[in-house]
Amino acid sequence: VQLQASGGGLVQAGDSLRLSCAASGRTSSTSAYTMGWFRQAPGKEREFVAAIRWSGHIYYSDSVKGRFTMSRDNAKNTVSLQMNSLKPEDTAVYYCAADRNVILSSIRNDREYDWWGQGTQVTVSS
Repeated sequence: VQLQASGGGLVQAGDSLRLSCAASGRTSSTSAYTMGWFRQAPGKEREFVAAIRWSGHIYYSDSVKGRFTMSRDNAKNTVSLQMNSLKPEDTAVYYCAADRNVILSSIRNDREYDWWGQGTQVTVSS
């Protein structure tokens, strides 16, 4: 599975951005995978942002809950991350990830995901 993330940019605090992740490859149906968004800020470890399971259930980190919304378009094999009320602390490289076999208790663990996109930079100025 190949993942291509897009939509990052430079915005001001309070603005919105929408990230997209397109899946391609031999078995690229996003409905069969757990799809996740992670981010990594300079000097920090990669952290969980949101994930959607094959069942459609969505999970968010506490830091983005209520501001970010993840969605999936199975027909287009894409997942999106709508980010509202952005804060400077949201500045990071955002990665989408996928895996077929992520168990629920590990959904926030980046080591559980086998396939990764290249990342897209989000910068939020104060």
